[in-house]
Amino acid sequence: MLYLLASHLGFPHALNLIRYITFRAGAAALTALFLGLFIGPRFINYLRVRQGKGQPIRLDGPQTHLAKRGTPTMGGLMILTALVVSMLLWMDLTNRYTWAVLFVTLGFGAIGFLDDYDKVKKRSHKGVSGKVRLLFEFMIAGIASWILVTMGGNTHLYVPFYNGPVIDLSYGYILFAAFTIVAFGNAVNLTDGLDGLATMPVIIACLAFFVISYLVGNAKFAAYLGIPHVPGAADLPIICAAIIGAGLAFLWFNAPPAAVFMGDTGSLALGGAIGTIAVACHHEIVLGIVGGLFVVEAMSVIIQVFFYKRTGKRVFKMAPIHHHFEQIGWSEPTVVIRFWIVAFILALAGLATLKLR
Repeated sequence: MLYLLASHLGFPHALNLIRYITFRAGAAALTALFLGLFIGPRFINYLRVRQGKGQPIRLDGPQTHLAKRGTPTMGGLMILTALVVSMLLWMDLTNRYTWAVLFVTLGFGAIGFLDDYDKVKKRSHKGVSGKVRLLFEFMIAGIASWILVTMGGNTHLYVPFYNGPVIDLSYGYILFAAFTIVAFGNAVNLTDGLDGLATMPVIIACLAFFVISYLVGNAKFAAYLGIPHVPGAADLPIICAAIIGAGLAFLWFNAPPAAVFMGDTGSLALGGAIGTIAVACHHEIVLGIVGGLFVVEAMSVIIQVFFYKRTGKRVFKMAPIHHHFEQIGWSEPTVVIRFWIVAFILALAGLATLKLR
């Protein structure tokens, strides 16, 4: 909104700063951060009053988690409020790439909200049917992928360590892109099981994709690095910055011991947003490296379920894998901080692929 206003006025004097992506990205991060910190206490008090007993705690999980009873959930609403306000203020409202990301973020957030609401209302862990969730997630991701393809016209697959496209997936790219978005959204959702565990890796992944989207949106940098140039991606760093700001504000309240849980409302929305940014930048495979922690968390669940159904035995003491480490004696803060370190290392590895081509 502010960009269009400044553009209409001809970017006079100090408003000329709004031309620059870096300025708007910094402003978006600060806007989301301070708005999140401002509304946080009010949001938490409101959720605590409305939800009463808070999010149901798994009785078969680590016994230390029973102390978390009464902690309100749906804190993702706080993240989405700060994120959306910041995006609308600072992004170029004529850029359809950013609208595609916003569409997935709000769509996945709505699905997560319905799931959280159902769990809190019924006091159970089941929530909305998994099949129904996946159906609507693929519908939303498919629409966003179609928008991105029709705008950019690029259906090629790019892989790390290789200069240029590998194969043209044609219309199959829409299915691949939708799968990437849905898979990453659910991977982040599965990771959100300990205080602060998902929040910081999301911030770290967004820092990495801030750099990637900025380079992809710049023709000279893209040509120099041998990565695809996506002109419409120029505003994506602003979204990454807004997520970082909103994430830091939420982490202030979600740090152990958490005053509020993100819930599916936040984890699905943030995972979907990052997945859509990766698709828009044509760095889907790099997303698997940058977000490798989320991939491992999701794979641990898939492996556990697969082997248990086939053999009746468990590979891990408990899945997702962060609970496995709790069961073998790691304290919750130890698991969280070590997983943060792993996420940071993987983000650096993902960024390294930009040069090694």
